[in-house]
Amino acid sequence: MTQVLGVGDFLAWQGGCLVIGHAYRATGLHVHYAMQLSFGVTDGIAFRARESEPWGAHGAAVIASRQPHMMDGSVIGTSATMLLELETPVGRKLQEIFARDGITSIEYARIEHVAKVLFATWEAHRDGEATAAAARAAIRALTGDTQPQLLSDERVIKAVAYINAKLSSPLSLRDIAGHAFLSPPRFRHVFVEQTGSTLRPYVLWRRFLRAWEVIRQGDAISAAAHEAGFADAAHRTRTSRRMFGFAPSALLVGRQGWGAVTT
Repeated sequence: MTQVLGVGDFLAWQGGCLVIGHAYRATGLHVHYAMQLSFGVTDGIAFRARESEPWGAHGAAVIASRQPHMMDGSVIGTSATMLLELETPVGRKLQEIFARDGITSIEYARIEHVAKVLFATWEAHRDGEATAAAARAAIRALTGDTQPQLLSDERVIKAVAYINAKLSSPLSLRDIAGHAFLSPPRFRHVFVEQTGSTLRPYVLWRRFLRAWEVIRQGDAISAAAHEAGFADAAHRTRTSRRMFGFAPSALLVGRQGWGAVTT
């Protein structure tokens, strides 16, 4: 039996991405590297940290990096989720203000104006740059334009650029650390200190962003998996469920929707 998760669009920019659309069911329990900001066209988007907990309604919610969670946007129909990398200034600032740990609730009044602008822009422009700009404006409404107290290490920034350039190839700790001119043990320590994540989850996160971009360009899921550097389809399926709460087919976006999810 298959069920449709939802219909919407995916947009990416340097350091972040947006999934926006009409949700029909909740995600499964999952964990990912990025900071997350989610809200709906109305108050009441639902989250919980484990399957045994009741759902909690939020005006908007900030989810800390590596925080297990489930999301149900179907209770409000239309929702937006922004995923932001920790080594970016805006990702670090979001972490400092709202969510070093856990699921932080934000009153809808604080986000309502920019939320309405974002959803109206999406209805008019779908996956165009205007929608991405409206999403970034929504983030700035919460973080402001000030810089975070803790800036990323230049060696980490250099390593991240190397990872992004080599996603379709095997990536080892030794190679990445060497590119940053650090020993593997020292690089491991610096990377965790700066990003809040170990290297492997971060690389998987970047592979998924790349796969989403390839799918959005119209390529098949199998081609996207190869381009993003996954070992095989089974590996990508397992990782997708763990990191996003749904199967790889649910990453289909645009006119095809978010995909059919096997249940």
